[in-house]
Amino acid sequence: MKGQVVMSHKELDRVKIMNELIKGKLSKYEAQELLAISIRQLYRLLAIYQAEGDTGMIHGLRGKKSNSGYSKEVKNKVISLYRSQYNDYGPTLFSEKLIEYHNLNINRETIRLWLRSEAVCTGMRKKRAHRKRRERRTGFGDLLQFDGSPHDWFEGLSEECCLLHAVDDATSRVYLRFARSENTHDAMLTMWEYVMRYGVPRHLYTDRGSVFYAEKQMTDFTRAMQELGCQIIFARSPQAKGRVERGNKTFQDRLIKAMREKGISGIAEGNKFLRDTYLEVHNNKFSVAAEAPDVHYSILDKDLKNIFCYKTEWQVRNDYTITLDGIYIQLLKGETPLLVPRQMVQVHKWLDDSLHIYSRGNELSCVTLKTKPKAKALRLVRPGSDHPWRGMNNKLKVGKRA
Repeated sequence: MKGQVVMSHKELDRVKIMNELIKGKLSKYEAQELLAISIRQLYRLLAIYQAEGDTGMIHGLRGKKSNSGYSKEVKNKVISLYRSQYNDYGPTLFSEKLIEYHNLNINRETIRLWLRSEAVCTGMRKKRAHRKRRERRTGFGDLLQFDGSPHDWFEGLSEECCLLHAVDDATSRVYLRFARSENTHDAMLTMWEYVMRYGVPRHLYTDRGSVFYAEKQMTDFTRAMQELGCQIIFARSPQAKGRVERGNKTFQDRLIKAMREKGISGIAEGNKFLRDTYLEVHNNKFSVAAEAPDVHYSILDKDLKNIFCYKTEWQVRNDYTITLDGIYIQLLKGETPLLVPRQMVQVHKWLDDSLHIYSRGNELSCVTLKTKPKAKALRLVRPGSDHPWRGMNNKLKVGKRA
């Protein structure tokens, strides 16, 4: 549309960092770290931004082919050679052989990226254990530590529950919420509330609990955070996320006493007390680096209902039904013109327990069946007396008698 500029999330993020840099809230070194670029590149972007404004952050090659890129034919040829002749070679040795035998001079790091993109395994050096004390991040929202603390929070007045605790690494600003346990539903609901209040953190630091980490597949919580652009970091020990662990001990002392003074005895009352009173008082008293720049990602037009939810894929049966946890769901025929049996559909279960089914990005209408749908009985049609088959049967009978 005329007068409007369409920008990617990365470009919008650059605009935000450049504004903070010009205001003096970020140093050039901090802006360089946040944007993950060299200092020379930062100076170049800053000069462009000062000259052209927000539109200067739009990449000049958008919609165009890279000036230094290789053709698709060259990439396919290299991948084919690797699989057929050099499948146990490392990228460095393979690049040497391409020059020696195939007259192809391609950088080893380019080859490494190509092999990874095609899911071809290459040897990787193991990283050494990190021993150095880690300094705080410099931006509010750059790193958020997240953990759950099971405890008798209401001192026997209610059953034991869990405090879900998120603390910002740069400022020690916290967000808290009580839940029955550290489960996926409440973890996603807590992060939803945090995102609506502050924005999306750039990195999230968690333990390897089943809510956040799985060996062979991504959990719904981790998938939701990655869809928002947040990178998940998994700690290998409680000591690695010391700030959130120490905070749990603080709340087991201070928060319990504060709720005792107010006569709070349940999860609902506790969450209302946290939202209305405690969080603001605690953050004003204990947060640090008040002038730290806010580097949260904006949620923009994100559909949070379809991000913080449970997602699965199911195959459509011949009668246009699917089953989910023993429940039969009928897809309405009039609303599914592009749907065919045995096609895969995406089933989203929102946090309010409502089901939403999508095919190719379009939501389908459906109803939940109380019982299993009955299969249609086969109808037997008898041939008429003048049918050719009748005559054949009569001839066979006569032949046998003769």
